[in-house]
Order: sequence, then C-alpha cells, then structure tokens
Amino acid sequence: MQQDPEVADRVRKVIADAGATQREFARRIVMDPSKLSRSLGGTRRFTAAELARIADTGGVDAGWLLGTSAQDRARDVASPPRRDRAPAAPTEGGRPLQIVRETVRLVAERGFHAVRVADIAEACATSTAAIHYHFPGRDDLLEAAVRWCMDEDTARRAARVADAADAADELRQLVELQIPRTPQQRWQWSVWLDLWAEAARSTAVGRLHADYYRQWRATVADVIRRGVDQGVFRLVDPQSAALRLTALIDGLATQVLATTPAADGATPGADGATTPDDMHEALLVYVDATLTAEPGA
Repeated sequence: MQQDPEVADRVRKVIADAGATQREFARRIVMDPSKLSRSLGGTRRFTAAELARIADTGGVDAGWLLGTSAQDRARDVASPPRRDRAPAAPTEGGRPLQIVRETVRLVAERGFHAVRVADIAEACATSTAAIHYHFPGRDDLLEAAVRWCMDEDTARRAARVADAADAADELRQLVELQIPRTPQQRWQWSVWLDLWAEAARSTAVGRLHADYYRQWRATVADVIRRGVDQGVFRLVDPQSAALRLTALIDGLATQVLATTPAADGATPGADGATTPDDMHEALLVYVDATLTAEPGA
C-alpha cells in the first residue's frame, strides 16, 4: 500500500529541521534506512509506531504528521506545529533510542524471553504505555534492538578501518572489533546469540540475521579480495575465506561469552575457559596460516 504523499512531505520536513541525513535520522528512530526511503518514496506506508517515533524525535505533533484534520491538511508543510511540551526525561538520541539501548542491556543480561515490557519501562523511568507507543509488540522491540546492534557494529567498523595501512591491517582491525572485551561488546554478542535462536522460529528475525551476515561477509570478502590484489594475501577465493573466518569468529565468541569475566585477582583462563585474548590470538594465527602471503611470494 502506498504512502500518503502529504505524510511523506511532512516527514521530510522533520528530517530537514533535525539537520540530519536520511540515514542518520533512520538511526535515531531505530528504523531500517531502506524502509524510511521506501516510505518517503511512496511505495511503503509508515506504521503508526514509526510515525510516533518520528514525531517524538523531531519534537512535532503526531497529529500534524498524519494530517488528521482539514486544518492540518491545509497547513503549510514548512511550518510544523511543535508539541506543547518536550518528551519526559529526554536522553541523547531521544526516547526510542533510550528504549532500544535499555532493551539491549536487559536482553543481554537475562535473555529476550525473560525481559518484560515492565522491566524496560522501569529501566527507562517511564510507563509501559510509553514503550508500546513507540514499539507496539515484543517483535518490534527485538527487531529494533538487533538493528541497533548491527548499526553500532557497522559504525565501529567504518571508524576503525579508516586509517588502515593495507588490506592485511584492515582485516586485523576487523578481527579485533569482533572480540567481546568491553561490556557493550559482550551485550551485543549476547543479543546476537538470542537472535540465532529466534531466527530459527521467526521469518522477520531470520531476514535480519541473513541481512547482517550478507553485509558482514561481503565486507570481509572485499578486504580479502583487495589483499590478494595488493599481494599481502594468498590467491584464495574471497567468499569462501570470508565464510570460514566468520564461522571461526562465531564459534570462538560463543566460547568467550560462556565464560564469566574474571574477578579481581583471578587468573583469566586459568580454568581452561576461552578468554578474549585467547580468541584474538587464535584468529590472528588462523589469518596468518591461511591468508597471509609468504614474504617475496
């Protein structure tokens, strides 16, 4: 079903007033950028929850976005009415992003099915009605949480590899980013493990799962392909090499996540558990053994 062009025009105005690119605004409202693009282009309708997040983030009246009265429809789109009051407890990125971040934290700590909407509302110091206003169902929250993790991972990758000396250095940087060292990285990996289980049961989550792996493997394969051209990697099939490296990363990360971080004074890995350093070393050894070109080859 096509989007009302007047609604799309209003959303464009909100994005312009926010001083953000279309992709950045999609990130702020925790929406797939391609869905935002299709909705603005008229080939897809915004959902009520998406419009609520747009209004909340842009600080405009939701009724004006929808054009719910003749007066609203006649109003010049260049003059959107502002809300009478700001959203409660404003946070960096707005309420929707706060909800998603707290969802990620709680899912990582307890597992998705053990987290209640009331728990998320308590963490955000708001009501369950406010959570449902932005994300009507648990599936909406799971999708948003996973997409946020994907976007965070993509942003970190872009920033980390910007100054890489060559493809070999870039691949080492990508490997380092996958090591669950920090609390946030462990949270995101924990959410990703929950996604694997949900992907087996949910078509929507399965698509997210497939999309992420398609993007990640394409990134790794491109780096390997450039490394072959530069002579720093052996002549290998980039797609197959990316698949094998991804499988090793996933397996090792699962072992690291199964290990509770060592307490003060404890010796990491002393009980035979896999530590982040173990994972990092194993991956670098694998890359050197299977990809790195022999000097002078």
